[in-house]
Amino acid sequence: MRPHTTTLIASCLALLISTTHAGGINVNPLVDQTAGAGSGVQDDVKVPVVLGVMSACPDALLCEAVFDRVVGRVGDKMELRLTFVGKLNGSEPDFGVTCKHGPLECAGNVQELCAIEHAPFERWWEFVQCQNFQGRYEVGKPETALRCANSAQLDWENSGIGACAGLSGDGKGEEGIRLLRESVVATEGMGIEKSCTVIINGKHVCVRDGEWKSCEGGHAPADFIRQIEEEYNKLNQA
Repeated sequence: MRPHTTTLIASCLALLISTTHAGGINVNPLVDQTAGAGSGVQDDVKVPVVLGVMSACPDALLCEAVFDRVVGRVGDKMELRLTFVGKLNGSEPDFGVTCKHGPLECAGNVQELCAIEHAPFERWWEFVQCQNFQGRYEVGKPETALRCANSAQLDWENSGIGACAGLSGDGKGEEGIRLLRESVVATEGMGIEKSCTVIINGKHVCVRDGEWKSCEGGHAPADFIRQIEEEYNKLNQA
């Protein structure tokens, strides 16, 4: 090693030691000292939020429109998921589930469950909102699913969503049907009977069933935002 190179390395080491121990502060130069600084929510606990819905239910579409505004405000403080209302039915030929608004709704449920299973939140939520925007009578149709997948930038063929829901978009993929059956059982286990039922941190806080019901904390976007903020603060108390 050349003498001037050795001298340079020694000088750098001396500078590192003097700066990291100045003022009695012992800083490990191998650790990113900015990690978590100012982020506030890096290691936070998200509030679980569940919407019990049916994909072609007008109350669910309204409820999800309200929560689209909630997501815009406190999306980083909650974990939102959908669970689907239906009844297991072994004699139902395509899905093994009876959906209130017919088989097309079962297909819509499967499409949305597969998007949830195989895509990040921002993408699957956009997919759901797109389906809703087409109108409840269009939800579940293959052409609607494929159009909304494209709109939400979902790779239907290669992401796993198409294999799950059916490459044609018919909602009859084996994985998707399994997810639907599991969701229906989970929904019943949570005591959800109506679409849309809102659960925040394990508490049933509101139901939309023709009208808003049992909503002690209110049912406007600001009310749900406030409740999520309150639960978030409880979960993340120092």
